[in-house]
Amino acid sequence: MAREPLSVVVTTFDNADTIEACLASVHFADEIVVLDSGSTDATRDIAQRLGARVQVQPFAGYSAQKQAAIDLAIHRWVLLLDSDEALPAVAAQKIESALVSPDVAGFELLRREWVFWRWQPDRARLNHYVRLFDRTRGRMSGHEVHESVVVDGPIKRLDAVIDHYGERDIEGRVDKANRYSSLQVADRHTRLPSFLRTRMVVYPTIAFARYYFWRGHWRGGWAGFVAARVHAFYAFLKYAKLYERGRSGSHRNVFQAKAERPDQ
Repeated sequence: MAREPLSVVVTTFDNADTIEACLASVHFADEIVVLDSGSTDATRDIAQRLGARVQVQPFAGYSAQKQAAIDLAIHRWVLLLDSDEALPAVAAQKIESALVSPDVAGFELLRREWVFWRWQPDRARLNHYVRLFDRTRGRMSGHEVHESVVVDGPIKRLDAVIDHYGERDIEGRVDKANRYSSLQVADRHTRLPSFLRTRMVVYPTIAFARYYFWRGHWRGGWAGFVAARVHAFYAFLKYAKLYERGRSGSHRNVFQAKAERPDQ
């Protein structure tokens, strides 16, 4: 029995180092759509060479950009990938099998993380994401950070893994923590400063313990330890930036303050 036709959707920006592996891993798809945000490297050339239909649109935010890419798809069933992700051959086969008379609105897939210099341990708790879905019944959540697909209807968990090569060095992970924490601040309401002070002190330790012990990253050796520390730093940054924003109304311009205290 024939499977449902499939559109693979990817958003890109200066991803020449990862896009070839990503698109080559989904060669079985009936259509590959790449929505680029104005790359200055060879991303678009590589995508076109691999048969993708490439369009360019200024970056509209993580969730909105992905929704725009989904809307470009021709087929009803969509596989949403990040540009630094790839499908192992076994996962591709399982996706094709799942698309033979699917009786759900979407499928969750596991994502396996490359953490600095090794894969996360097999027994660590993996994240599940809806990435394969009927686009007439699914859409992006609208959240600016940790955006996800929401579907109207039942979901099945597919025994298939997406390989994610996003955490290739510590500098990149720290940059991402800084960028994402700023986006989360913009997406949240300011809380009481006293509450945020408590969170700044307490929550980073909780975040480290959950990531390192409960999620099992202690099995990943020093890579797991460093990743947990950066995760705790990310938690600290979120509440520190919220606290800073909550106090911004009482802050005077530093140069105005200097003018008022010329002796300082």
